[in-house]
Amino acid sequence: MEPNALPVSPDTFYQTLVESAAEGMLTIDADSTIVYANPAIEDILGYTPEELIGSSKMKIIPERLRPVHGAALAAYVDTGVRNIDWAGVELPALHKDGHEVPTLISLREHTHGGEQYFTGIVRDISERRRREDELRDQKERLDEFADILAHDIRNPLSVARGYTELATQREESPELKQVLDALDRIDHLVDDVLALSRQGRFIGETEVVDLERSIRDSWRNVETGETTLHVEADLGSITADRSRLEELFENLFRNAIEHGAPDTETTERRGTVDVGRLADRNGFYVADDGPGIPDTIRESIFEHGYSTQADGTGYGLAIVKQIVDAHGWEVSVSDNEGAGARFEISGVESEP
Repeated sequence: MEPNALPVSPDTFYQTLVESAAEGMLTIDADSTIVYANPAIEDILGYTPEELIGSSKMKIIPERLRPVHGAALAAYVDTGVRNIDWAGVELPALHKDGHEVPTLISLREHTHGGEQYFTGIVRDISERRRREDELRDQKERLDEFADILAHDIRNPLSVARGYTELATQREESPELKQVLDALDRIDHLVDDVLALSRQGRFIGETEVVDLERSIRDSWRNVETGETTLHVEADLGSITADRSRLEELFENLFRNAIEHGAPDTETTERRGTVDVGRLADRNGFYVADDGPGIPDTIRESIFEHGYSTQADGTGYGLAIVKQIVDAHGWEVSVSDNEGAGARFEISGVESEP
């Protein structure tokens, strides 16, 4: 056999490919009559090819949508103007048993024997719709949880803080100071959980973001104490949700500062935080010169509520992970050169 030669005729070969395809295929003529259907269409709509060929396409279109479909094809045949995205449009199709199947349809136009035909590749997206519904339900539950935190916890928390502050005005005691510290920690915990539930999983509109400006704006929003920020030159720009990106930096900065060495005289955290681009320019890093993160816990640090600090909420790095995931990036942690921890965010789309 000659190189690249087909073992059968081209027509037979391509027909075999079409009939063994996992996606459904339907071809109609300019009058909306179905002239071809492959076997996979039965798995999606319940009809055998023989039951569809010769019928109108309206057979598989829900009744409420038939006037729209008929008018759309007629308008295209007359004007050549496409009113839908032929590369992929989501449309409900009517199953043989009467229920509607969510489908994604890609359309192609071709001619044969001087006649005009349209072929649709039909994919069942029921599973995708199910997952989307689950995510929507999950988001609603998270929003409900956030409302509970914002109202049902913060209200009694404010009452407790008010009475404790009144008590400290009458009598100073280390016990009351500890109560106020605990109330502050609860308040911070509520803030972190709210951020995680309302914002961490999702991003808004992305834009071209100047990386250095975002870093420095984020640094100004953090209590940095005696810690110094070093920013690498020529960071360039990336595509990101600006607000979520700054939230990511803020949480990484807080983590670095919280784990820095305390100054024995001022109790302020001190040290250095370095930010720069990865060598291949497909991301960036945030590194500190603190004690670092032991290998044994690196897989756990991004989990909700995990903290190595007695006064930490454990949600900062979980928020980082969710913002990274929402952008489609990846995050990893390793040892910084010399000492400390180095967080690398990769898979980031850079701009020229």
